[in-house]
This record gives sequence, structure tokens and C-alpha cells, in this order.
Amino acid sequence: MSKRLTVVPERCSGCRLCESVCALHHFGVNNPKKSAIRVIALYPHPVIRMPVVCRQCAQPKCRENCPTDAIVVDNGVVKIEADKCVSCQQCVISCPFGAIFVHDEIPVPFKCDLCGGSPQCVQQCPKGALQYVPEHELGEANRVASVLRYAHMKEVEYVEEGERKKLRYAEIGREQSREGSD
Repeated sequence: MSKRLTVVPERCSGCRLCESVCALHHFGVNNPKKSAIRVIALYPHPVIRMPVVCRQCAQPKCRENCPTDAIVVDNGVVKIEADKCVSCQQCVISCPFGAIFVHDEIPVPFKCDLCGGSPQCVQQCPKGALQYVPEHELGEANRVASVLRYAHMKEVEYVEEGERKKLRYAEIGREQSREGSD
């Protein structure tokens, strides 16, 4: 059964322990800039903390744009083969999630390799913001996330007959009732 690394951003406290654990595991140093996972924080209120990590795409854009075929998919894990890589960084530019990183002391770009099937960041995350779950469970998680995103929306912008308008969710029922009373 195939598993995927997923993020539950609502649980992330921003402690960045995942970054330290990753750098220690892969490079033997406590240097978050050498981590294949990065916690991005957006301010002001509400503060959003989101760990960014490779999603191990089935059809990776990074692989499509690699001129030397240095990116391969091995048992569902997208890997960069250092001996083929010329460090052109096309993979870094191509990744739609910003999950491939570079560091001056590392000769080629690097990314999450799932620690060989036992992601250390998941094991050490004190809040459970990182999870390594069977793929079939992601469908349910994605459905819940979609509903939550929709429920938290307060308004939608749209263009109607060349005019920019806003629809507030509290007004949705009233729009139709107004049309019916005209």
C-alpha cells in the first residue's frame, strides 16, 4: 500500500523542529537551510504556518524540465540523481510547490526523499502537523479541507457583464429572493 506525506497546517505551531530533524538526518547538521522541508509563516492576523515539502507528484514538473534526466521516480519517490545533475536548477524553478531547495555547500538541488519510507519529520512533529498516511486516506482529508476552505470563505469576487462584483455568503439567499420580487 502506497503512502504519502501530508500536512495538516492547522496543527502546525511553527516550532520548525521538522527542519532541524531533516537537516540532522540528511546532512548531520542543525541547519534549517539544509532541510528538505520548510515552514513558511504568513503574517499578520491570522498567522498561517505551512510546512512545504515535496508532494512526490505522479507526473513531476521538475522531471519534465530537467535537461539531463537526473530526476527519476523510484517506487513513488521523486529523486534527484546527483551524478547526472548539472545543477542548472530548472527543477527548483519548475516545482509548483517550491519544494526543491539549494544551498551553497550542497552541489546539487535537494528535496524530500521520505527518509527511505520512514519520514523523520513525521516521527518528531510534536503537534501531528505532518502525517505519513496511506494514499486512500488523502481523498477524505482533501474532501474535508475543501469543505473547510469553502466554509471559511466570506465573499467571492466575480465579473458580471464587465463589472467587478462581490458576493457575500450571507447574501446568497437574498440575491434570489430579490430577483423573484422584481
